[in-house]
Amino acid sequence: MGRLSFLLVLLCASLHVAFSFTDGLVANGQFEVSPKPSDLNGTVVTGGRYAIPSWEISGFVEYIKSGQKQGDMLLVVPEGSYAVRLGNKASIKQKIKVIKGMYYSITFMVARTCAQDEKLNVSVAPDWVVLPMQTLYSSNAWDTYAWSFQADYSDIEIVFHNPRVEKDEACGPLIDSIALAALYPPKPSNRNVLKNGGFEEGPYVFPNSSSGVLIPPNIVDMSDHSPIPGWIVESLKAVKYIDSNHFSVPQGKRAIELVAGKESAISQVARTIPNKTYVLSFAVGDARDSCEGSLIVEAFAGKETIQVNYESKGKGGFKHVSFKFVAIGTRTRIVFYSSLYTMRSDENHSSFCGPVIDDVTLLSVRKS
Repeated sequence: MGRLSFLLVLLCASLHVAFSFTDGLVANGQFEVSPKPSDLNGTVVTGGRYAIPSWEISGFVEYIKSGQKQGDMLLVVPEGSYAVRLGNKASIKQKIKVIKGMYYSITFMVARTCAQDEKLNVSVAPDWVVLPMQTLYSSNAWDTYAWSFQADYSDIEIVFHNPRVEKDEACGPLIDSIALAALYPPKPSNRNVLKNGGFEEGPYVFPNSSSGVLIPPNIVDMSDHSPIPGWIVESLKAVKYIDSNHFSVPQGKRAIELVAGKESAISQVARTIPNKTYVLSFAVGDARDSCEGSLIVEAFAGKETIQVNYESKGKGGFKHVSFKFVAIGTRTRIVFYSSLYTMRSDENHSSFCGPVIDDVTLLSVRKS
């Protein structure tokens, strides 16, 4: 069966067909099916556009093995043994069959290698995003991101492109573990005016990765939809989408960690009735990721605000908070952000961390 699967992947690559989609890794999404030795000159892929099975490449593309050295730097691959590096103006792309009009999210791992200001352009026409990679959120230099799009066609093409030109043409981002997931935007109900208040609907989370998934800020992702349906990352830095398999989550299987202080915020605009009283309730805690000390969340609902202090031991836990406010319009903006910048206390895992937000509920109050 292993040999048959390998041959099928090679056949599809040679024909350059569109792959049918199911939630999870795209075809050869971890690049473990390698080019033929004759298609490589050292690390450089020289065998033409379809040398990497299931992918079409252009420009200076390298096939990197984990543990390979670049000067004094050791290149580590987070999942499996191989990754690709996009040099000057290089790109990789893959065609996939999807449902036209459906929302999807792409989850992928990326690391910069040479330049401080490396960037990665991810696109599914006509949507695109350019991720700046100056800020590293993880301790192993690899960050996992998610980006969403709406499929305008039943056959789409996912493209990863390095838009920069460096003196060293090999200098550029490393990419590994690319996955796709369908998004099903939730609706408000009589139990919650907010959409997706528990953050259960969101991007694909790699089962073997404990880094969480970064959702880029709205100033980078200019689309009118999000990998976390209902919510917008309204800040300069990303927020982290976490799962209960690797983190402490107050309710359900998913939550949000605000990892970059006041530069890390989420928001949602809810439909409200003017002059009506509402109760906003939510859980604040820590992700059990050695994020110790005072964590402070500020929540805004219209013109009202509340500051919530949570003393974290970095081992998990949470508390519920609620407050009332009177709506002043037909739309009320709900915002959460962290007031403090916090780093993990584990010396071997120095990285950004912060308070966890979950179980967010907005309900109107009946007059007694």
